[in-house]
Amino acid sequence: MMRALYPGTFDPTHNGHIDIAQRAAAIFDELVIGVYDAPPKKLLFNTEERVALVRKALAHLQNCSVVSFQGLTVECARRIHAQIVVRGLRNVADFEFEYQIGLANRQMAPDIELCCLISSTDYIYLSSTIVKEVAGLDGDISAWVQPAIAEALRARMAQDRANKVDGLLSAPKTVSKTRGKLTHHG
Repeated sequence: MMRALYPGTFDPTHNGHIDIAQRAAAIFDELVIGVYDAPPKKLLFNTEERVALVRKALAHLQNCSVVSFQGLTVECARRIHAQIVVRGLRNVADFEFEYQIGLANRQMAPDIELCCLISSTDYIYLSSTIVKEVAGLDGDISAWVQPAIAEALRARMAQDRANKVDGLLSAPKTVSKTRGKLTHHG
């Protein structure tokens, strides 16, 4: 049985991720989505929320499961007995990054192969960053994410806006002019 790991942050899961997962699930006997627990970037959703959203988005794939992981991707692949790591490629920058990471992973785990799937042209421009930015500005993201993901994004964005307003109302601020820019001090 050929088991593959598709790792990522999935913050949030978008249709490009779903496309890669569906195609990988058609190739391999089993696909495990690995939601990275502690990436070196700011997250909108915590690990449990991201795992739940990925599960909702991929519930239609019978041979797919979702786990969270910390540490090296190849170590996660070993823990779950995956022989393949799947990655999606949108552009040349993705290729260069995955090529470098793939070579490093090959040094650490020569028994685990890398399988890169080229993004469908419908999603070649799409990233979680774009989805979050457009959602944060109340733009229409319905073509990019499933309804459950869009709902979760709207709720989180509303919560974040409310928290910012509460923070502004509750904390006294002083404003000073420094080198031509307004600087807020709390």
